[in-house]
Amino acid sequence: MTAPATGPHPRNARELFWAFSHLAMQGFGGVLGVVQRELVERRGWMSNEEFLEEWGLAQVLPGPNVCNLALMYGWRQHGPRGALAALAGLLALPLLTLLLVASVFRLGADQPQAVAALRGMGAVTVGILAGAGIKLLLALRSHRLGPLAAMTLAGLATLGITWLDLPLPAIVAGVGGLSCAWVYRCLRPGERAAG
Repeated sequence: MTAPATGPHPRNARELFWAFSHLAMQGFGGVLGVVQRELVERRGWMSNEEFLEEWGLAQVLPGPNVCNLALMYGWRQHGPRGALAALAGLLALPLLTLLLVASVFRLGADQPQAVAALRGMGAVTVGILAGAGIKLLLALRSHRLGPLAAMTLAGLATLGITWLDLPLPAIVAGVGGLSCAWVYRCLRPGERAAG
């Protein structure tokens, strides 16, 4: 793993809670783009490379990716209290908002304005995800395997999802396993011992 950033970091669990609340309230249809922008670009709590590694681990663990990321990041910063604060921040305000909006929305869900609002946000969500994907792709320039090999692996995973319609566990086990073994082979003996 990349060495943790020595720059800014959350001072306490309360700051983690509000930071994850803030990013959660900006996400529509997923918060990947928002999480990357908030943690890496705006707050500087992680480098792009650290984010990519943490996101990769969150992706292969069971459960919602961003919840996994919040738990891992919060735990690393402030132990169990930090993990719970980050997860609570991620879920509490959106849940309350969702309950409020759902109770109001059901009164006019079949109105053209409501249908247009939902379809409009769908297009924006795709743009946000594409933007985050491009930023993460740029982080592969400094990947341990080199940009060409890293892009090839990313391309294989994309091909498996989009064209071959493979299940995610097969891609994680196949391409992910190949990538892990390849990086391990590239590590020097001292780095392997350090983990």
